[in-house]
Amino acid sequence: QVQLVESGGGLVQAGGSLRLSCTASGSIFSFNVMGWYRQTPGKQREMVASITPGGVTNYADSVKGRFTISRDNAKNTMYLQMNSLKPEDTAVYFCNRLGYYYSWGQGTQVTVSS
Repeated sequence: QVQLVESGGGLVQAGGSLRLSCTASGSIFSFNVMGWYRQTPGKQREMVASITPGGVTNYADSVKGRFTISRDNAKNTMYLQMNSLKPEDTAVYFCNRLGYYYSWGQGTQVTVSS
């Protein structure tokens, strides 16, 4: 049973930066397409960034140019560098693979004040 643990969230002013981390209990990043997702109350969870085993990245239009996804297979960790944060980025952020999900972690809260 793979466990995913997200961390690095917090309260930041608009224009600031945060770096989220996603640590897995097993070596999953090297053979899964992984993604960062976010969810706000009353809305569906949306994917904001993904990375393939080959390192190809993809971003939602709303975060393109501001967020960067990366991973360190040796550390079983994936990252989301978030720059130029906006109040609309406020959400709980989760990591998981695309398609057939592992059990969801607790997520990490990101709050961007205006």
